[in-house]
Amino acid sequence: MADCLFCSIIAGTTPAQLVLDTPEVVGFLDIRPVFKGHTLIVPRAHVPTMVEMSDEVMMPLFGAARSVADAVRTAFDAQGSFVAVNNVVSQSVPHLHVHVVPRTKGDGLRGFFWPRTKYADDAEAEEYAGKLRAALAG
Repeated sequence: MADCLFCSIIAGTTPAQLVLDTPEVVGFLDIRPVFKGHTLIVPRAHVPTMVEMSDEVMMPLFGAARSVADAVRTAFDAQGSFVAVNNVVSQSVPHLHVHVVPRTKGDGLRGFFWPRTKYADDAEAEEYAGKLRAALAG
């Protein structure tokens, strides 16, 4: 897609610090990292959100995310990682991408993405679960 920043990075017309380059996906450092080493994994094909992702894109994309999540432990002496996908809301570039953020206990990341809430009671939780089950069933 001509006006997509990530497509431009994939095409090599916009510079980026590439860390992974395969026939299906590209990984590069986020220019505004949560922590240094924060990597974005994107499919080469322009896919706006996770909902539009095909099965053919899913396996290489999440396989690459798994590999990068493992590699950040060695590369940055991280204890683990935070792996996330924003889907429309908070998705600053409308091209599917997986964030892999190196994590270490005590790194200060608390409540970074979401405030927490509670269900009023078990009945309310069951109501929400029922709505989601119905939507999944079609």
